[in-house]
Amino acid sequence: MELNSKIYVAGHRGMVGSAIVRELEKQGYKNIITRTHRELDLTNQSAVEEFFKSEKPEYVFLAAAKVGGIEANKNALADFMYENMILEMNVIHSAWKNGCKKLEFLGSSCIYPRMAPQPMKESCLLTSELEKTNEAYALAKISGLKYCEFLNRQYGTDYISVMPTNLYGPNDNYHPTHSHVLPALIRRFHEAKISNAPFVTCWGDGSPLREFLYVDDLAELCVFLMNNYSGNETVNAGTGKEITIKELTGLVAEVIGYNGEIRWDTTKPNGTPRKLLDVSKAKALGWTYKTELKEGIALAYKDYLNNPVRAER
Repeated sequence: MELNSKIYVAGHRGMVGSAIVRELEKQGYKNIITRTHRELDLTNQSAVEEFFKSEKPEYVFLAAAKVGGIEANKNALADFMYENMILEMNVIHSAWKNGCKKLEFLGSSCIYPRMAPQPMKESCLLTSELEKTNEAYALAKISGLKYCEFLNRQYGTDYISVMPTNLYGPNDNYHPTHSHVLPALIRRFHEAKISNAPFVTCWGDGSPLREFLYVDDLAELCVFLMNNYSGNETVNAGTGKEITIKELTGLVAEVIGYNGEIRWDTTKPNGTPRKLLDVSKAKALGWTYKTELKEGIALAYKDYLNNPVRAER
């Protein structure tokens, strides 16, 4: 990309999209196009086609998605599948029809099989059964990355995909039931601290292992890959480190300053037992993460405190 290239960031108000915009601006890119959902509904095919026809972006970062935690995914399977599939197909197809030079599709590590060998390599995609609690979202994301691959094969496009591990950071969603695990814990422990609650109840038994990547580190990788990678296989984005949910809750409590008891509700689902990405491919390309988990949680908590409206999403 040139510094004056026309770059469209889809989903710029979300956690990932806003981080990509910050990284692009930090690196001096000056021609960044964005649209709010009110200005452009990405599930509306004709509106998306008209946008690409009139704007003709040279590069596209597709970070828009309908996202949520275990409970949200479980309760809205059809919505998660339909909305994600329709918006990503609209954007990718319109980008191709209007001569976009390069597109980068943002997925999720939930595309990999529930019991995939750990750490999960990019090549383990579609080798066994998916995790049921987020199967609909995973199938939509798999469809998006495969459509990019098939366009490359059939039409010679240069469309790539990135699969991040669990993300957190500025502009996260802190909804009490629809958020992912780390922002949900930040809100829960903050509220417990403020109310002097004697204990906090967390879902599951605390045994699942998870990997977490600070979103600004992902954004740096996204811009790096747009400039340095072409290929049909996706690229994993993570730290290569994992932590149990029980250890994570202790770390969040420490950062926030909550000293009460932590209890576990084993009637709630654990989700996938382990999800560690093999990040050797990204490292071989020349990228590695910068933000350690405790530092990142402190930054995320600061963002939460400075932006209380996000807690109401």
